[in-house]
Order: sequence, then C-alpha cells, then structure tokens
Amino acid sequence: MSADVSAGRGDLAGDPADEILDVVDEHDTVVEQVPRGEVYARGLRHRCVFIEARDAEGRVFVHRRTPTKLVFPSLYDMFVGGVVAAGESYDDAALREAEEELGVTGLPRPVPLFKFLYDDGGGRTWWSAVYEVRCAQPVTPQAEEVAWHDFLTDGELAARVGEWEWVPDGLAAYDRLRALRAHVSPSGD
Repeated sequence: MSADVSAGRGDLAGDPADEILDVVDEHDTVVEQVPRGEVYARGLRHRCVFIEARDAEGRVFVHRRTPTKLVFPSLYDMFVGGVVAAGESYDDAALREAEEELGVTGLPRPVPLFKFLYDDGGGRTWWSAVYEVRCAQPVTPQAEEVAWHDFLTDGELAARVGEWEWVPDGLAAYDRLRALRAHVSPSGD
C-alpha cells in the first residue's frame, strides 16, 4: 500500500506534493494541515489506509509499484491504499483508494479491521487503518501506480513474503492481519 499513493478528489491533475494532508499526533488527533511534500520532507505523522482486496475466488490482489513512486519504488505490496486527504475520513479514503488503484467503480464499502501506528524505525510514523474488500469484477490497475499485478492465494502470498522485496509498512500491516486472523480462527484460516 505505502504512504505515497495518489489521493483522488479531483486533484490528480496537480502535483501530488501539493495535496493537503492532516498532520496528526500520537493519538491520531489532527494538529495541522500541511502539503504532502512538506509532510514527507519533515517526516510528519499523517494518516494512511491499507485495503486487502480479494477477488471472487478469495485470492489477494498483489502488485509491484512502479519505479517512479516517491516512496518504496519497485517494491511489492499486498494492499492497495494510500494517504488520507485533509478532512477525509478513513472509510471514505479506503473506498476511494481501492476503486482508484484497482481501476473499478461500484465496490462495496471496505470493511474496517483495525488501526495501528506504523513506525519506520527512522523517526517517521503514520496512522494506518487496515480494511478488506471483495472485488468480484475485473481490475484495471493504474499504470502510473502499478507495474505488475496478480491475484495470489494465501499460500502463494505467504511463500512470496520471504522471496520478494515488500513495502515495509505493508509487511507490518500484513503481519498484524495474519496475527488477528490466527487469533480469531485457531486453524489460521
């Protein structure tokens, strides 16, 4: 998913660095609004959404980011998503980002699963809301965002986690999601 995915709201024609984001504190309370470029440059805490998209067969959408991405270029991700725009709710951002990145319309509203404070270990953090959604229709991912994509079974995805280079925030969300599902389903399904 990663934190730099373009937010919509009709401002994609402009420079994504100019998009205004909510800067939040350790309790996820908005403290100011700042352009995205400044948020990244100063390492300010902001909000992101991660959406696990599954097809009609239950396989997970996995993709490789384009080499032109500002953050985590050319890495793999098992989530779609991105930053939450200033004044936007996590829920609205999740639906917008899922439809934009998958290249579909009419998705059901993604189901919220949990929220966590991601820390990259270098002083940069962002609040991360994790969702899931079922996408039964064919996808047409954004070419400027996605260099490659496929739907993988849970087993195929688990095998690739140790083989491919993944976005670190997506891996953190994936680990938490697997732990949550293992706790809910003792068999780990």
